[in-house]
Parts: sequence; structure tokens; C-alpha cells
Amino acid sequence: MPNLCGVNQKLIVEALTTLKKESSSSASPSRTSSNQDLNIDSINLDGTSSPRKQYSYRHRIVHSYNGRVVTPASTIPRFKKYTIYDFNFVKLLGKGSFGKVLLAELKGTEYYYAVKCLKKDVVLEDDDVECTLIERKVLTLSTKHPYLCHLFCTFQTQSHLFFVMEYLNGGDLMFHIQQSGRFDEGRGRFYAAEIVSGLRFLHKKGIVYRDLKLDNILLDCNGHVRIADFGMCKLQIYLDKTADTFCGTPDYMAPEIIKGVKYNQCVDWWSFGILLYEMLIGQSPFSGSDEDQLFWSICHEQPQYPRYLSANAKAILVALLEKEATKRLGSLGCNSGDDVMAHDFFRGLDWPRLEKKEIEPPYKPRVFHPLDTHYFDRTFTKEKPRLTPIEKTILASMDQTQFQGFSYTNPNAIDG
Repeated sequence: MPNLCGVNQKLIVEALTTLKKESSSSASPSRTSSNQDLNIDSINLDGTSSPRKQYSYRHRIVHSYNGRVVTPASTIPRFKKYTIYDFNFVKLLGKGSFGKVLLAELKGTEYYYAVKCLKKDVVLEDDDVECTLIERKVLTLSTKHPYLCHLFCTFQTQSHLFFVMEYLNGGDLMFHIQQSGRFDEGRGRFYAAEIVSGLRFLHKKGIVYRDLKLDNILLDCNGHVRIADFGMCKLQIYLDKTADTFCGTPDYMAPEIIKGVKYNQCVDWWSFGILLYEMLIGQSPFSGSDEDQLFWSICHEQPQYPRYLSANAKAILVALLEKEATKRLGSLGCNSGDDVMAHDFFRGLDWPRLEKKEIEPPYKPRVFHPLDTHYFDRTFTKEKPRLTPIEKTILASMDQTQFQGFSYTNPNAIDG
């Protein structure tokens, strides 16, 4: 007997009936948004109602492991307005207070994407509409740089916002640090250089990232990095213009943010120093039993540097973790990062080749197919890829006008 506890069978029948009608004919222009949300919130999004669909996934896995490696998409096939009905959602990759990230297949193709799904009620409740729109704006720029996570399109339903992004299935650096303890200096330098390239691109666009951490640095299937999650970015920071918002992940926050003084892109170079320290040493340079003690440590204590560090590695860490922002490595040249690139830690690195992704990564993730998600937390991947519904009363009370203009297809991401 199937387990139907908590399931509204009437809604399932209605949803499946609607899906059958859509499969035999094109979607009706008169279909309402509320019906869209009924379909996606009342049933699973993994195609489990179709045995034929389940078989096709298993069939592809067998072929890929016999030598045909299917990689995640680096483009989207054509310019159009995409909707929820263009995708099959096959796995849950992660979730948090913001919403969920689902692995999706573009219907009728072997193109796979990571789709970030945000609940509109949470966005409105946390007053994050502006941050969400800023994230979309930064993601539209990121397609022009090889080491930033790429956005292909965005769309919305009555209840959710969707970002269709590059699926990076090599795991994040936090996962790999936990596996290996720390990176050797060559591997750490490689990742650091690609991150520097991405930060310089953002900074030259007047963007302060403010959320650099191991969790937000992902590896693609070839082992190159991508900076992801741009929800904390601040725009239009040029020359003498500064920011003063208290935000970020506590372990990575620069002293000037903690002290509440105005700051600029230099806070990202501090966070980069923390991240590089963690990559080379395997632990954070500052600690405390609570947030107050951690902040005191960041503002007043000096990190310990193990003897096994090379002189150049120690030197760049000391320069990046300078508490005075104007003396910190990265503060010269209007935050262009030229002084970071010129540091002896990167001596001999061919930056032009790096920018073209012509340097072979020191480590390549062992992934053969997008459905191979062993670099993601199994707590999430074993769950059904289901959107969390919003109560009808809350849905009816939401001001949808705040999300006007959210839907977008990135012309720079179209398969030519």
C-alpha cells in the first residue's frame, strides 16, 4: 500500500490530469498563475509519475559510465522566455532558510542546470527583494567571466522565484577541505589565483562581494573554481564611495565591518586572506566561544603561522590579514587587485593563460554524469525534489508587483 499520509489525493488527481493535457497539447495562454502553483507545489518535481521517464535516467547513467561522459550545460539552447514547465526537477542539492537548490534537466535535452528556488513570502518577510534583484543583476554580468557562476535565465510563479544557473557538480571547497584536511601549496595557489581573477572582475564593476568563504567557492567538473551566491553584494562602490552595512559570515568579516566604519572592496581581500589561510592550514585564523569573542579576536589578535608554510605563503597571509584596511594587500590601485597578482606568492604564474582557463587544474573531481551527486550532502540528495508550498492566505496577501521584471533570459548564455 502506498504511504498517502498528509497527501491530498484530490489535488494529485487534478494535477496529473493537467499534466496529461499539457503533454498532448501546448499550454493554454489562459492558464492562471494559481494553477501553475497547484501543479508544482502539490506533487513531486522528479517525474516519478512517469515510469518511462525514470527508465530514461537509468539508461543515460549506464551509457555515461561506459565511456560517454555527459557534462552539465554551459549554455542554454535558445533565446525564449523559460517557465517551470520547461524543466524536469530530478534531485535536491541543498536547502536553507532562503529556499532550495534543485538539479534540473531541460526537457527534451541532456542539458542540466542548478535551479535556485526562493519562496516569495520569505523574500518579502526578510525584506530581501532588493538583495534578490541585486543578485540577479550580478549574475547577469558573471557570464562574462570564467570564474564566476553563470546565470542562464530567471522566471517566477505566484509563489517562487527561480534562478537557472550553471550546475557545478565538483563540490565546494569546504567539502574538499573536510576530506583532505588542507591543500598543498600548489593546489591552494591555483584556487587562490582563479578567485583573485573573479574578485578583480567584480571590483572593477564597482561590486563588493562581502560573502567570500569556502562554502561559496564551487568546482566545476574539470576542477576550475566558480564564485557563487551574490546575495550580499553591494553595487556602485567606486573611488571614494563606501558601504557601511553590517553583513557577512562572522568568521570572514573584516575588522572595519565589525567596528561599524565605512568600507570598500578591501573587505573582500580580508575574506580572501581568511579563505587562503583555511586552504593552506586547514583551520580558521581566529576563534572564539561565541560571536563576541570571535569578533574581539578578529579585531585584536594575530594569527599563528605554522613552520611548514613557505616564506611567500606566510608573507601574503600577513599582508592580506592586515587589520588596517588602507595598509592591506589589495588596497592599492583603486582596489584593482594588481598588487595581489604581483605578490611573490604568485611568482611565475601566467595570468593571461589563467584568464583563458588554459592552466590544468591540480585536481579533477570524479564525476561522470550530472546525476552523480556524491559531492553534495546526502541529507539533501536523498530527499524528493519538492518545492515547499505557501499557504493560500499568505499567497493571496503578497504584493506581486515587487517582483515585476524578474523574469529574464541571459543573451550572453545562448548556445550559438
